[in-house]
Amino acid sequence: MGKYKRLWWTLIGTLAVTFGLLGYFGVEVYRKAPPIPDQVVTESGQTLMTETSILDGQTAWQSVGGMQLGSIWGHGAYQAPDWTADWLHRELLAWLELAAQDNFGVSYDELDGRDQNALQYELKEAYRTNTWDAETDTLVVSDRRAQAMAQTADYYSRLFGGAPELQPTRESYAMKEVTLPSEERRDQMTNFFFWTAWAAATERYPGEATYTNNWPHEPLIDNKPTAENIVWSIASVVLLIAGVGGLVWGWAFLRKEDEEEPQAPKQDPITTFALMPSQKALGKYLLAVVGLFTLQVFLGGFVAHYTIEGQGFYGIQTSDWLPYSLMRTWHIQSAMFWIATGFLAAGLFLAPVINGGKDPKYQKLGVDILFWALIAVVVGSFAGNFLAINQLMPAEWSFMLGHQGYEYVDLGRFWQILKVAGIAFWLFLMMRGIVPALKQGGDKNLLVLLTASVVAIGLFYGAGLAYGERTHISIMEYWRWWVVHLWVEGFFEVFATAALAFIFCSMGLVSRPMATAASLASASLFMLGGVPGTFHHLYFSGTTTPVMAVGASFSALEVVPLVVLGYEAWENWRLKFRAPWMQNIKWPLLFFVAVAFWNMLGAGVLGFMINPPISLYYVQGLNTTPTHAHAALFGVYGFLALGFCLLILRYIRPNMAFNERVMKTAFWWMNGGLVLMLFTSLLPVGVIQFVASASEGLWYARSEAFMQTPLLETLRWVRTIGDVIFIVGALAVTWQVVKGVLFPDAPDQVVDGRLEKAWAPAYAESDMAMAEAHRGDSVCCGHCGGDK
Repeated sequence: MGKYKRLWWTLIGTLAVTFGLLGYFGVEVYRKAPPIPDQVVTESGQTLMTETSILDGQTAWQSVGGMQLGSIWGHGAYQAPDWTADWLHRELLAWLELAAQDNFGVSYDELDGRDQNALQYELKEAYRTNTWDAETDTLVVSDRRAQAMAQTADYYSRLFGGAPELQPTRESYAMKEVTLPSEERRDQMTNFFFWTAWAAATERYPGEATYTNNWPHEPLIDNKPTAENIVWSIASVVLLIAGVGGLVWGWAFLRKEDEEEPQAPKQDPITTFALMPSQKALGKYLLAVVGLFTLQVFLGGFVAHYTIEGQGFYGIQTSDWLPYSLMRTWHIQSAMFWIATGFLAAGLFLAPVINGGKDPKYQKLGVDILFWALIAVVVGSFAGNFLAINQLMPAEWSFMLGHQGYEYVDLGRFWQILKVAGIAFWLFLMMRGIVPALKQGGDKNLLVLLTASVVAIGLFYGAGLAYGERTHISIMEYWRWWVVHLWVEGFFEVFATAALAFIFCSMGLVSRPMATAASLASASLFMLGGVPGTFHHLYFSGTTTPVMAVGASFSALEVVPLVVLGYEAWENWRLKFRAPWMQNIKWPLLFFVAVAFWNMLGAGVLGFMINPPISLYYVQGLNTTPTHAHAALFGVYGFLALGFCLLILRYIRPNMAFNERVMKTAFWWMNGGLVLMLFTSLLPVGVIQFVASASEGLWYARSEAFMQTPLLETLRWVRTIGDVIFIVGALAVTWQVVKGVLFPDAPDQVVDGRLEKAWAPAYAESDMAMAEAHRGDSVCCGHCGGDK
């Protein structure tokens, strides 16, 4: 560890404490998950459903797209209702109507205010009282409630079964006709919907909150924020202010003076290495990245249009075979694939550099095998999604080969296992280049951090295998967020930080001590909030107050390191002035600058906007969430993956020149389109929904009547402007990468209205000549440990 001992122990201690919290309260999730009763019976002894039928209903819901068609407990898509909130409200209204007929002989709406209030008090007592008997594992409901449940279930059976009278509703919800053909499976699915609503309405302990911490907001039964919700929301804001203050204090007063920057080399040191076969083979990875990126962008436009037209695309009936739930599945999965591929390609490019400019034996073969395995997983999982959602696959195969039903991990379990194996194989390929370098002398601290992040990426995606098809949904959510939050937002963040530091150090632009210290400090800050901050996704997923407390406290600290990313953006951009040859990688650098900006705005500002418990209580499941998701997922990880691709392209095609006009279009139109998409459509819709949710309840903010109002329809149409602008930028960067990979020679080009000769680097014909040219320069190329 040497002079970095304090930083290493800070990082190790941070990981020990935060993973200890994640594990300890993970056990709490298992112990305190809402019970799934062995039987649900009426007071008169009639059996309504069983644990088996509830779990069968969960699998039926998964097979139609699950979280890609509406949401459960606020997690999922945003066009159809949240089925928990919608079921609960419909059942409550049915109960009130039955009670009014039984007690007064008239409909509920005909009663005066005093009688309505009396029935509402009786309703609250009936629904919030926990009638589950732990000893017999039986839930008892009143005969009146059983009638209300039956009426609600009939509505859902007709909705998912293609009843003609509900066609306008299905169109509003972007559902295909006959979403679930099997009547038996529809009945089972209604059992699952009921159970999620029961957990949301029933107090865990008498006089306390429901199993979902009083979520969703439902005035009819007094579902409102708990005192703990408010307390920990205030605490999170205080911790955020304290954290930012501490960071500013440390930045301004406690840090040592920056050491003098090293003298920039005359030419790019990375070009001193001859291109290895494994690096040359990365061209097809770049094509896969921009191919999947382009597909994802057009699918996103398709999905956005479905929120307006519902079952068609400009008059063409497309939902019969390409429904909203399938398009949204492919949209999200293609993003996960291309972003991950960009990161994997960056690692594979660095492996020979780390190894002293040499390929391990058969490295190119491994790179080729990994690529075609990736293609097989993409094609296989997309085909499985299609067959499952269109109900063309046997029900018992759906989870394994078709659709898991869970957002961001939608691919069938078989394909997920292959993806885990592929990432593990990538780890193997990386370690073949890293291990020999670790055995050499010199300062290896930065390389060790990079190695640790590579190992984490290779292993932690496997957390998605910790649950099964019939796993309790609260437990599933715990492990799902290990993948979506911890793997992506945690370890990919550390990998990106370490990889960029290693690249800039290898270029001789940043000193090795400065890069190492900054990377270790950044890793500690990211992990401090990022690991236990995973729990902020689980406030209302059947967890207890301590989980909310930990999630609220540490998710506030997630934002702290993001406040200095404006400075990081400037530092990255300033590097282009350090040496003339840095102009050659101006555009990758600009993409890294965009990453820092969107990390601050998308992950920081828009993330904290929805993270405090009191905020998330009202906005979970509204369009405020995709506002944050688009800005953080694409703005941060998308721009980062594209930046990596452009950087790799620069080196594997040394005669290629970036077309200035094309790259300006790509960069500014993608950023501008994203800004317009967020701030002229998604965020305004989300804010309007927030007002409706706070005043009437979540059921109303996601209802057909509210979502189809002229104002919200207009705002969804306005999104088209930002989408089109973004698509133009996406096509520009795709064209640049395709042209660079397939046609790398630099032609004449038009720049600012003038015909100029495109720049092409005059590299020496052999790396020996380049090495001779650089002899005597002080360069940190990384592979020697910095002692040569």
